[in-house]
Amino acid sequence: MRIFLSFSLLFIFGISIQSCQKVDKPNIIFILADDLGWADLPCYGNTFNEAPNLDQLAAEGIRFSNAYAACPVCSPTRASIQSGQYPARVGVIDFISGHWRPYEEVVVPKNRTQYLPTEIITIAEKLKNAGYSTGYFGKWHLGYDEGQMPADQGYDKSHVYSGGGYYNPKFKPPLEPDIGGRLSKVLTDQSLEFIEENKDSPFFLFLAHYDVHVQLDADKDLIEKYLQKDKKDNYPSNAVYAAMIEHLDQSVGRIIQKLKETELDVNTLIVFYSDNGGLISRFDKIPLLAQNSLGFYANSPMKYIASSNAPLRAEKGTVYEGGIREPLIVRWPGKIKQGTICDGLVTSVDFYPTFLELAGVNRPNTQVLDGRSIVPEILNKKYEDDRPIYWHYPVYHHGVPMGAIRKGKWKLIENLVNGELNLYNLNEDIGETVDLKSDYPDKMKELHTLLSNWQNEVGAEFPVPNPDFQPDRRKEWGKHPDRK
Repeated sequence: MRIFLSFSLLFIFGISIQSCQKVDKPNIIFILADDLGWADLPCYGNTFNEAPNLDQLAAEGIRFSNAYAACPVCSPTRASIQSGQYPARVGVIDFISGHWRPYEEVVVPKNRTQYLPTEIITIAEKLKNAGYSTGYFGKWHLGYDEGQMPADQGYDKSHVYSGGGYYNPKFKPPLEPDIGGRLSKVLTDQSLEFIEENKDSPFFLFLAHYDVHVQLDADKDLIEKYLQKDKKDNYPSNAVYAAMIEHLDQSVGRIIQKLKETELDVNTLIVFYSDNGGLISRFDKIPLLAQNSLGFYANSPMKYIASSNAPLRAEKGTVYEGGIREPLIVRWPGKIKQGTICDGLVTSVDFYPTFLELAGVNRPNTQVLDGRSIVPEILNKKYEDDRPIYWHYPVYHHGVPMGAIRKGKWKLIENLVNGELNLYNLNEDIGETVDLKSDYPDKMKELHTLLSNWQNEVGAEFPVPNPDFQPDRRKEWGKHPDRK
């Protein structure tokens, strides 16, 4: 009887161990760059900038060629990551608080809330309830008042950048002690400390860099390094911008090194991504260099030019490819085949369901998730190449209010002011130079119907005629009514 009981206990205990191993929750580190373009990284073909750690990340993981942000500016994309919903559904459709042209042809919608709605169940809340320690460090831009911060949205520990520039950063809550240093280094220091504190339990770390956002600023020795390099054709080769990319890369390298030192490398998924497309020049046409770095280009037109998204069209603030196509690299040693390239369509609403699946967590019952898990793409290089993905950006920025849909190789863009439609075949025309709507009217109609139905489903809000329209003043920028 004892022998039988012993074997039974061993059998049950053995199953229990195996079960624990099977459901071992991976650590998840999400590293978000700010305004980094699809064409800015060497692993995406850039021959001027240097990012050896990101190159290595791609070599050891999977690089996505058709990854998108759900919006061409920061706050809506960040809201889409936290909520798993398209910005039009969340109600944050422009950066907080937003752009405003008081004399334009139309009055554009405003964000329904100038913060991430508090009723949203964030990805951090879901993972925290599943036993994850959660940390957020860096740029938030989803509300800064009481009740609107990461600590109110599921993050156990957080320090949000609140001003001061790259070399005198301030945080909410304040850092104690305030050790100072360049913003990218301080954010990485906080992240490394969080990893160390939580190395014995699963954790979700969100590291939200401010690089490479204007005003551009970087260490002088790095800037000098890139000033000595030969410029590349069809790329501005801005030395300050390149140095900021290297600051990002150094952060990634430190994170990877910490994972190796703590023996967490194998059980940690790293995602590197950007919140919107690259900036070419400021919408208000002023120099985009911080005072510390302005001297390097004081007498040069380069003080107005950050980057280029070529061969993609346009830039941040538009729904053309240059405004929404992003670098996306995912690394998970032993799980992802090294050096993989995936052409599947991915958008920022997909991260939420992906992380839930990896953590073995059910979707929220009371919240629509617009995305789908990309675990098949990450692990097996399987992808759905004909899924529709959508954009709704009904405000003025580097272009006019527009919406868009991509399905397979086709992309339709709708001008939300005059109703004009443009159709592009991205497989043959990545630069969106040839409008094919006259050649493929049925495809245009199909995509426009899908876009219209989606706009209705998510409750998208549209521009309306402006009774104060003044053609001679239409491009004047004004203070947004919700700006404090």
